[in-house]
Amino acid sequence: MGSREIKSPEDMLETPASLEEDGRSRKKLGMFFIESDNRRTAFGRGYTGGTTPVDIHGKPIADLSKTGGWIAALFIFGNEMAERMAYFGLSVNMVAFMFYVMHRPFSSSSNAVNNFLGISQVSSVLGGFLADAYLGRYWTIAIFTTIYLAGLIGITLCASMKIFVPNQDQCDQLSLLLGSCEPAKPWQMLYLYVVLYLTAFGAAGIRPCVSSFGADQFDERSKDYKTLLDRFFNFFYLCVTIGAIVAFTLVVYIQIERGWGAAFGSLAIAMGVSNMLFFAGTPLYRHRLPGGSPLTRVAQVLVAAFKKQHVPFTRSELVGLYELPGRHSAIKGSGKIPHTDDFRCLDKAALQLKEDGGNPSPWRLCTVTQVEEVKILIKLIPIPACTIMLNVILTEFITLSIQQAYTLNTHIGKLKLPVTCMPVFPGLSIFLILCLYYSVFVPVSRRITGHPHGASQLQRVGIGLFISILSVAWGGVFERFRRGYAIKHGYEFSFLTPMPDLSAYWLLIQYCLIGIAEVFSIVGLLEFLYEEAPDAMKSIGSAYAAIAGGLGCFAASIINSIVKSVTRNPENKQRSWLSQNINNAKFDYFYWLLTVLSIINFCFFLYSAHRYKYRTEQTFEAWETKQNILAEDS
Repeated sequence: MGSREIKSPEDMLETPASLEEDGRSRKKLGMFFIESDNRRTAFGRGYTGGTTPVDIHGKPIADLSKTGGWIAALFIFGNEMAERMAYFGLSVNMVAFMFYVMHRPFSSSSNAVNNFLGISQVSSVLGGFLADAYLGRYWTIAIFTTIYLAGLIGITLCASMKIFVPNQDQCDQLSLLLGSCEPAKPWQMLYLYVVLYLTAFGAAGIRPCVSSFGADQFDERSKDYKTLLDRFFNFFYLCVTIGAIVAFTLVVYIQIERGWGAAFGSLAIAMGVSNMLFFAGTPLYRHRLPGGSPLTRVAQVLVAAFKKQHVPFTRSELVGLYELPGRHSAIKGSGKIPHTDDFRCLDKAALQLKEDGGNPSPWRLCTVTQVEEVKILIKLIPIPACTIMLNVILTEFITLSIQQAYTLNTHIGKLKLPVTCMPVFPGLSIFLILCLYYSVFVPVSRRITGHPHGASQLQRVGIGLFISILSVAWGGVFERFRRGYAIKHGYEFSFLTPMPDLSAYWLLIQYCLIGIAEVFSIVGLLEFLYEEAPDAMKSIGSAYAAIAGGLGCFAASIINSIVKSVTRNPENKQRSWLSQNINNAKFDYFYWLLTVLSIINFCFFLYSAHRYKYRTEQTFEAWETKQNILAEDS
């Protein structure tokens, strides 16, 4: 689909500038934009609202009843389920694969997987940019899901062919502990990293687009749109959870029974089937027009505001805040956005002066909607930033709790659960909470908050962050008990030997708490970002959540490295808190450090959430301002 950048219309609006004082000028500037929205414009000037659905060819859909809705969303859910299955399947199994097959130490394997997880999420901004700017969400998913499949096939080949792995002869558990197994050759590790990061690149294009593309299938003019959207994001995350549960159970079972090649191959097969289902649903999808490069529009606002930074709002040559007349927007795929008083320095970019002439450069004069896009992107940042700490905890639990589980008894009766299956329990808790969400949580919380959905989006994020603090605090308490038990019963130097009298299911408490935290925070965040992001930047808005997840992974690696460096003292033979032998390490201290950081992060979230105003609230305030000004003028 084609796209173009904003170009100012040739005919400028001439509006008298009776701006005598700063406070009055603010009201007049805001009013000018609101009034201009009611003027008529020639047919074809600007673009209609970004919510207008089109078909795959960019043409308006004549009969919406034949497209979109839950049926179309189901085809999209399948793609996300397979992507999450592959993502979690790699995140858990790759640590063990690098340790047992590639003969890499646990610490370096964990950091490598953390970096893989981080890159796959942080680079989501690339997929969001391409979707919003040029390709649209459908084609972005189509291209990157194919890349993802190619990466999974490459990993399958690595695990299936002996040429890609070091010699496994005479490499028993003792040799692994002593580090005497033949290490992987540099080119073998290079190949593994190439195909691993190829899957990360594929995930970067899928993750920011799938939730937004699924939400696009619902008509926001419908009276029950808010309810549908709320249920959609909960069901969407339910599919994510199912993919994770399958990865932590069925894929692990295949690995144990059939080997690493079959396990990774099952992920490739699942992704291939989901791709076929996604393409099969093409006639049912509703699309949104890409609005041109959002980064260019942001740059134009910053440059234009800088050029006019010394122009006062009371200047006599001032015409007003520039915007297209009528109900059309200058940005393809976007509706108009009312003017707000936040970040007034950016309003300089929309200050229309007589000297601007009849056809000013968009690098000198921007529309109000374009300026408000930038304001929204800035105002959104603190909320997903506060979830970085939650993602740090999630990342640490995936890697560190596996090391804990190796020292514990994982039997359920006569059935022995593989250690790599342990992360399935957060998934099961998420599945249970999502199933009970509307029957239990919403009715109870509605009585407390009065909110029709039980809690607002920011309240849900806050609930999740608070529960994550409890989760990591309990992790520290149990780890202190587990380590003391290991030392007391003579397991101090046997960190891969399970202790038969200490059950691994004590880990379920921290697993279930972090699962509940994830339900509230991540689902609330996805819904919040989709609704609050500008029309032409929905994918980038969704990418914010993925970026927070990626930064959480990188932050986990950085925190691990700092802790290892600070707490290790070779001169005194003092081991680090995160030494490979977990039984004489100090994982409990590390968990309590994360608890303190989480509390600080939660306080910052409370401050940010208190200051944030939803777009609907700002629109209502703008309408009230207009009515007050009209009353004063009359």
